[in-house]
Amino acid sequence: MTAAPDRPPRLDARALRDLVLDPGSWRSWDSPVPAREVGEEYARDLARAAETTRQDESIITGEGLLRGRRVAVVAGEFGFLAGSIGVAAADRLIAAVERATDEGLPLLAAPVSGGTRMQEGTVAFLQMIGITAAIARHKQAGLPYLVYLRNPTFGGVLASWGSLGHVTIAEPGASIGFLGPRVFEALYGEPFPEGVQTAEHMAEHGLIDAVVPHDEIAEVADRALRVLAARQTWHVDVASADRPTAEDGADSDDPEDGRTAWDVVTASRREDRPGVRRLLRTAATDVVGLSGTGAGEKDPGLLLALARFGGAPCVVLGQDRRGQSTAAPLGPAALREARRGMHLARELRLPLVTLIDTPGAALSREAEEGGLAGEIARCLQDLVMLQAPTLAVLLGQGTGGGALALVPADRVLAAANGWLGPLPPEGASAIVHRDTDHAGEMAAAQGVRATDLWRAGIVHRVVPERPDAADEPTDFCLRLGRVLGEELAGLLGRDDTERFRTRLHRYRHLGR
Repeated sequence: MTAAPDRPPRLDARALRDLVLDPGSWRSWDSPVPAREVGEEYARDLARAAETTRQDESIITGEGLLRGRRVAVVAGEFGFLAGSIGVAAADRLIAAVERATDEGLPLLAAPVSGGTRMQEGTVAFLQMIGITAAIARHKQAGLPYLVYLRNPTFGGVLASWGSLGHVTIAEPGASIGFLGPRVFEALYGEPFPEGVQTAEHMAEHGLIDAVVPHDEIAEVADRALRVLAARQTWHVDVASADRPTAEDGADSDDPEDGRTAWDVVTASRREDRPGVRRLLRTAATDVVGLSGTGAGEKDPGLLLALARFGGAPCVVLGQDRRGQSTAAPLGPAALREARRGMHLARELRLPLVTLIDTPGAALSREAEEGGLAGEIARCLQDLVMLQAPTLAVLLGQGTGGGALALVPADRVLAAANGWLGPLPPEGASAIVHRDTDHAGEMAAAQGVRATDLWRAGIVHRVVPERPDAADEPTDFCLRLGRVLGEELAGLLGRDDTERFRTRLHRYRHLGR
């Protein structure tokens, strides 16, 4: 359990807005709150809150520029009745979300709240439905929704607009949870366990993507939007990007170089072979790491990120060789995290890039009870039916169902020392020969190496290694990055209906 660090000073909604947006760019969308018939005590509370905060409600809305990009903003004000949401606050928030949708603007949200406004009762509680519906329509329109959770964020606010972000980050040390600790203690007669309802604990468990200080919000949001909002403008950046050279490998280039299947398998297992992290550091731009399933699971064997290659935006699902071991193999949570990435690509209409590099999925009681086989099946289903461009890369080892789950893409590439097989060659040898001595022979017979996969029509293009990516990690990653940029531009330029039909036809007739 992660203890919360010292919290930064609380910023009110206006101060946070001014810190993140370009100076002088703010335009309020707020209309005066209509007169309301309320009891005397509640009226005094509202008047006191307005006097203290110089606001007429717990929500401010408007638009501004973030690094020159027009964005919509909705933010809570804790000083106004603990940021609680009543009918008027909900109406203001919903109207702003709907306007952002109508005007095609990315939406930045900064919740801070104790939850539903108790003075307004059940009708206030039900406002979370309308808020959720408005955000769902915004996302359905393919528009980005970024969330910054502040201290504190609880109750219905967290259980609605606080938990729906494409990217969700939080303030250091922020108290975040569903049931407030004071309520918990009153109901159950004991304090809530310490350290659970913190931003850091949520990040550790894959419930949010990162903990970000105030002065870094603008940079993170800008990088995310350069990817998430690039679906309409990608061609401008692609036009000025480095193009692949004749030596980077093309569809028609026979990749045969004399390496045996066992040579390929052995090379793919080198500990110094570059993986997804090295590729992103070397060849990608605007990288924003995401974390976990958003539902309390996080597997170090899978890296989920937003990025651009050669100016083309994408969601990246990479099997991380550093995060997998015999003691901690790829598990069901990694595949559920992968499915989060697929959902994100579909919702934002962005290409999805899968980078396959796994010695195999977990074989354990925990994996069986966690539904590993079912998660492989659901990944296959989601990926082959995904309404977005898809690109798979055999970056290294491609063992078994853990690899298969990320294969069925529009285009499939392989590094020269990448491979794909139903089992590690030693496992195939054990089944056929009852020993592991014939592993090299089985690798050759099963056609696992990139060259054989290209000849079988499984792989479209092989990216050369000279002679091994581990011996030229920077050059190899730059080479692969150039190829990925070209491939993504090609996919983005295709008609969606034709591309999807071609994908289904390919996998229906593969090997026939």
